[in-house]
Amino acid sequence: MISITETTPTLAPAALNLLECGVIVLDAQHRIVLWNRWMVSRSGRSAARVREHTLFDVFPDLRGSRVEAAVLAALGDGTSSKVPAAQGGAPFPLREAGSFDGPRIDQAIAVTGFREGKAAFCMIEIRDVSGFVDRERHLLEHAESLRARSYVDGLTGIHNRGYFDLSLERELRRVQRHGGALSLLLMDIDSFKAYNDHFGHQAGDACLITVAQAVAVMLKRPADVAARYGGEEFAAILPDTSAEQALSHANAIRARIAALALPHAPAALKPHVTLSIGVATFGTGRLDGAASLIAAADKALYAAKRRGRDRVVMASEAGND
Repeated sequence: MISITETTPTLAPAALNLLECGVIVLDAQHRIVLWNRWMVSRSGRSAARVREHTLFDVFPDLRGSRVEAAVLAALGDGTSSKVPAAQGGAPFPLREAGSFDGPRIDQAIAVTGFREGKAAFCMIEIRDVSGFVDRERHLLEHAESLRARSYVDGLTGIHNRGYFDLSLERELRRVQRHGGALSLLLMDIDSFKAYNDHFGHQAGDACLITVAQAVAVMLKRPADVAARYGGEEFAAILPDTSAEQALSHANAIRARIAALALPHAPAALKPHVTLSIGVATFGTGRLDGAASLIAAADKALYAAKRRGRDRVVMASEAGND
């Protein structure tokens, strides 16, 4: 009859070989005394090949790493520590089983000190967390995609009012800290109710899409923002743009929409679809906040409507219209 004592020395390595993680045991001189089967399949090195060699001779890149610091602490005072995947990444050159030229697997590493009699040892556990990291990456990408979609107007495909509000606040903070210029355009399709009443809401939606895309195309710089402000009204945020430059931009946009020659309703003042545009530019003291800048651009837009539509009016010229 075989006693439990006789079988124990062979049971421990056999049990370690069943684990779905890598196990390395080091002695006080950092020499490898145990290397389980999981490590063999992921490293391409047999236990016989690495035994009695130091961990840092087998994996020189680990010198100076968090893994080395954890090993020294474990052998020094028995401290246990972890090297999470987010921080450690893939310190061990381990790959999927049977794939020795593929990318390294993402790893979560635990280092535990222990003693056997008077001798100090440490155990390194390595878990493949590639699937977890991939899931985290996909979740982050999905969240970013949802966030991006939440800032897009569902009809026109340009930015929506929420994105406009955030962008204007961001640009105002920037210009208040660092100086420079910032201009705002508020644009409205002239006589749009007459268009909808005459052609129907489906044609009205098509008109909004066409105008929105034409406005967006005119804003060529990465920092420029085109947004649907509400209904048939659009907005453009123009960083690093003076009042004179903004006036030129606004007139170019107005001319672009007129050049589309979209037939208007008989009840409209103009035979083709046109835009009225109000322009306001950041200025310390008076137009130095989002509310005051929007109010000034809106007043200028109203003045453009009062003066016959299809025109651009600067906030400084709006007067008492």
